[in-house]
Amino acid sequence: MEVLTKLMKKLIGLIAVYASLVLLAATVFAQTPAAPQGDCTEEGKAAVYTDFTTFRTSDSTKAYGAAKKYLACSQGEDQYTAYLKKWVTAYEKENRKIKMVPMLYGEKKYAEALGLGKEILADEPENLRVIIDQGYGSYLAAVSLKNESYNTDALNYARKAIQMIESGKAPASWAPFKGKDDTLAYLYDVVGRLTMKDNPAAALTVFLKKAQFETDLKKDPWTYYFIAAAYESGPYTKLSADYKACCEGKDETPQSKLLLENINQVVDRMVDAYARAVALAGDPKYAANKKQWMEDLSTWYKFRHNQSDAGLNELIASVLSKPLPPEPTPLTSLPASASTTTAPAVGSPTTTTTLVPAPATTTGPGLAKPAVSTTSTTTSGSAKPAASSASTTTPAKPKPTASTASTTTPAKPKPRNNHATIRSNDRRR
Repeated sequence: MEVLTKLMKKLIGLIAVYASLVLLAATVFAQTPAAPQGDCTEEGKAAVYTDFTTFRTSDSTKAYGAAKKYLACSQGEDQYTAYLKKWVTAYEKENRKIKMVPMLYGEKKYAEALGLGKEILADEPENLRVIIDQGYGSYLAAVSLKNESYNTDALNYARKAIQMIESGKAPASWAPFKGKDDTLAYLYDVVGRLTMKDNPAAALTVFLKKAQFETDLKKDPWTYYFIAAAYESGPYTKLSADYKACCEGKDETPQSKLLLENINQVVDRMVDAYARAVALAGDPKYAANKKQWMEDLSTWYKFRHNQSDAGLNELIASVLSKPLPPEPTPLTSLPASASTTTAPAVGSPTTTTTLVPAPATTTGPGLAKPAVSTTSTTTSGSAKPAASSASTTTPAKPKPTASTASTTTPAKPKPRNNHATIRSNDRRR
């Protein structure tokens, strides 16, 4: 019993001692800051900074990671944090440009890529490379996402890029396009498609200019279909309306003959453009379109040749060896060869008062991206560099009626590595 009592007293004493030690340790711990952990120790920060300086010139991605890690550990500002903050800001600005191209033309993350483009332009408003991509990329977004809200940006940026290029400016690289002329051709195609619905006469001028560049688009049958459609929806429709208002059903007069001669000039250009479209549509993928174009060509050719198609096949066979006719200059006086017979009623080559039969809706490839793949879209109007304002929701290149022309998707230049899928049909970055 006595032994047990001594053991209990000793145990109680030890417990008291341990309790005192625990209390003392808790008091000291509460008064001492927690020790830094991991990379945020002075030694750890020094190692991270060494990594940054090692990779700064050889691997910017790793250098960026090290810089961010160092800044995450820093409290307050010194010469190291001040430098790293500037470096990180510069890296992030440049990285936006690197990310934008594959995101736009390869991954097709249009909203994100175009958002980055606007951020870049906020810092560098005259960055031509980004302006080109914003114009062409917005068109691709409008067509691919069937969202016409992108049309305004596509048109504005494309026009600005054209103005800058034609004033002598050039980006560091033309890719995914093949070069200056290729870039201009696709940008003109975008502008043409996006103005076709509201102003086909203006679109015609743009399409004709696009066709002058020695690019893939010059060999694309859709290029000439749109020229024909623009003539029909623009100059032909206006001249036809003027003729009907002044002269239809009345005796022939010098004025009526002059108007008819001007109409014939336009129809001759339409015939030429349709003949080029047919001549270039040898690939089976154009079969349905070629059939419709041939019907249109035959109709207008007969209209100008007393309802005869004699010589039509010869025209198709030889048309590509001839230069593309420019827009006709309106006649102000009758040519010596003008007929003195009664002028026929102007209308569709048939007997209606419509100047031209309503074209059938056709489909066609989307705007060729600078090197990727072609997408087919349908439209009820006409247009295509790779997108348009008339109806970017339907990028196909159908033919517009005399009064309404809908733009379709322009061919997308294919990228060399991916705006390689951008001419889906052909190519872009």
